[in-house]
Amino acid sequence: MNVLLTHGYFLEEDAREQLIMRPYPPLGILCVSAYLEEQGIKHEVYDTTFSTKKDFKKYLHENKPSIIGIYVNLMTKPNVLEIIQYIKTNFPQCTVILGGPEVRYSAENFLKHRADYIVLGEGEETMAELVSSLTPALPAGRLNPSTKERDFSLIHGIAFLEEGTFVQTPEREKIKDLDHLPIPNRKKIDLSLYLHAWEKHHGKNAISVSTMRGCPYTCKWCSRAVYGLSYRRRSPEKVVEELEWIKKEYNPDSLWFVDDVFTISHKWMEGFQAELKKKNLLIPYECITRADRMNEEVINMLKETGCFRVWIGAESGSQKVIDLMDRRVDVKQVREMILLTKKYGIETGTFIMLGYPGETEEDIEETIQHLKQSNPDYFTITVAYPIRGTELYEEVEALQTSTLDWSTTTDRQIEFKRTYSRRYYDFALRRVINEVNYFKCKNGHINTAALKLKVKSVSAKMGMWWYRVAID
Repeated sequence: MNVLLTHGYFLEEDAREQLIMRPYPPLGILCVSAYLEEQGIKHEVYDTTFSTKKDFKKYLHENKPSIIGIYVNLMTKPNVLEIIQYIKTNFPQCTVILGGPEVRYSAENFLKHRADYIVLGEGEETMAELVSSLTPALPAGRLNPSTKERDFSLIHGIAFLEEGTFVQTPEREKIKDLDHLPIPNRKKIDLSLYLHAWEKHHGKNAISVSTMRGCPYTCKWCSRAVYGLSYRRRSPEKVVEELEWIKKEYNPDSLWFVDDVFTISHKWMEGFQAELKKKNLLIPYECITRADRMNEEVINMLKETGCFRVWIGAESGSQKVIDLMDRRVDVKQVREMILLTKKYGIETGTFIMLGYPGETEEDIEETIQHLKQSNPDYFTITVAYPIRGTELYEEVEALQTSTLDWSTTTDRQIEFKRTYSRRYYDFALRRVINEVNYFKCKNGHINTAALKLKVKSVSAKMGMWWYRVAID
């Protein structure tokens, strides 16, 4: 074997996901795989999700790839570094290439930890060119006009060490027309493992689909390491072609559109609706969007195209905090769109973030009221953390209170001086969850389950007081 693509996510190590059990295949490397295949570059994909480190190591010994490309995100960084060390110890001639959202702002660190090349930004064209330059049997590859030898500094969008010196080549131009790209190479992995996991835990399965790349919005906490501040999208015709293929090959119960803002273009939505109607195709789906890209007409289009659940970003119920995030959305509009979406019979979900710099207890209480008033069917909640390369990271870099070993930790573990102590936010998180669920559970009358939630909410509020007044 010459080329192998993989990632470092192992479901068996993720206790939280084992409770949720909504695993999705690695679309990033499947997109790269499809492009390599189209370019005639033979390769294999090893999907680690349902595997183990022991089995993966066994696979490496049996197949001995000479080039291995690994997708890296925030969660998988420690595993990927461990995998690199194992590869370099046991297969020193193997070339390790890394890509994904985690590599851009830590490229030199990854290289010093024995990776050979870093792919920055979109991976398809860069990976094909890099692999061609690394493979003598392939005629392609960048040649230095004077020496006629392969010159990696001529490949745009990569980083590497040259005699110990960090080299980053010019940015590769973003792919303008995504319609020219093949659909993800789902046949390279065993997708049935995902479908069966979903069916076992939820009674129905789902397949993930991407229709766009990038996001033009400026939320300070959001990473734009791969696609930048951009918006590019496949045509409705191409998207529906992929959905037809998915329907034929897998006949899924539902789809999950992974796009950051599914309804960003109303014109695109109209085309999507028309194309689905033309093909007589309807697959239930859920998606994510923003309140300012919704209205009654858009919600009706979502309903008619099969949307059964839409996640509408909020992050906070306090307009002050939303403005600090540079979210550029009106919290009242968020509430209105959640309520209007529910009126059309579409389930709603929203995202909440606590502990953002400048947030006070009054802001947290506003968030609780926001969730009660809008009453989404689902909400997820997390404590803010700064991701390298984001505006939030730059703002709190001087306020960091923890010194971490980069190789064994992730950005999730970075601590910084907030309005209150970190322990305060543990109680604040419990307070929001229990108080909102109390509101949902009582449903107009008090019952035993509601009372238990109220007790937990009051207890959490006491904990917040203790860490705000007595400790801080």
